[in-house]
Amino acid sequence: QVQLVESGGGLVQAGGSLRLSCSTSGILFSSATLSWYRQAPGEQRDMVAAITPTGGTNYADSVKGRFTISRDNAKNTVYLQMNSLKPEDTAVYYCKARRTTIIRTYDYWGQGTQVTVSS
Repeated sequence: QVQLVESGGGLVQAGGSLRLSCSTSGILFSSATLSWYRQAPGEQRDMVAAITPTGGTNYADSVKGRFTISRDNAKNTVYLQMNSLKPEDTAVYYCKARRTTIIRTYDYWGQGTQVTVSS
């Protein structure tokens, strides 16, 4: 059974920092592309950052230079370091693991962690 568990969310003032963690089990972590998404109330869920099995990264324009995604294959954990937080970063943040085979692609999601940035 695949499980993704996010942690590290909370309330922070604008300009502050948080580090989110997503601990996984039940997947071949080192072969998975890992992503962070976020969803604000009334908005769609958008990709924030992604990291490939080889360490390549991709970021949404709105977080470039402020957020950093990283992975620890020994701990089966992916992180999102968020600096210089803004009120518009307020959202529920979700972790996603994607495993691709010849036949199909599998996406697994965590339950989300709330991040609230006060002005």
